[in-house]
Amino acid sequence: MLSPTLTAPKPAAVAEDPYRQPVFSIQNKLRRLVWIMSWALLCSWTPRPLHAWRIWVIRLFGGKIGRHNAIYSNCTIWAPWLLETEDVVIIGPNVEVYNPGGVYIGHHAIVSQHAYLCGATHDYNSPAFTYLPTKLVLEPYVWICAKAVVLPGVRCAEGSILGAGSILSKHTRPWTIYAGNPARPVKTRTNFTE
Repeated sequence: MLSPTLTAPKPAAVAEDPYRQPVFSIQNKLRRLVWIMSWALLCSWTPRPLHAWRIWVIRLFGGKIGRHNAIYSNCTIWAPWLLETEDVVIIGPNVEVYNPGGVYIGHHAIVSQHAYLCGATHDYNSPAFTYLPTKLVLEPYVWICAKAVVLPGVRCAEGSILGAGSILSKHTRPWTIYAGNPARPVKTRTNFTE
């Protein structure tokens, strides 16, 4: 409770309050609305084996998807036009790809069920709480295990693994297995590409 001599600051006018300003343009919001409706009507109900159809729809919206990918019908892709994958990539059931800064997934990478790729944050030290989209990079042979979370700006180096339910906030080393919250290296993985 404030003392009698102190008064609470008045809220800023809507036009001046950065917390009330939209992060995304109307055009961006409309584009995502068309995408969400299209995915719901054309893809979300499709049987699991129809990966080629779902990939065709994602490409129609600007996604750069490699050959022999498997993208499940109940995953969520925030902006397909900011998704790029190489060949032989799996985006599993109930995965959420929040990619306002872009996501790149290298060949033979797997994002397992219920994983979350988070491509944006806010500058909590800024009075404007500035929105900060960042690019996520998963290099070849990366495996993001079930229910794991990759936080903004992280680069998962080739062959690295993020264990189930782990939360990763820093770049990984190649061919290293990470686990925990926060995720830490727990062992190395055989580099079978050498």
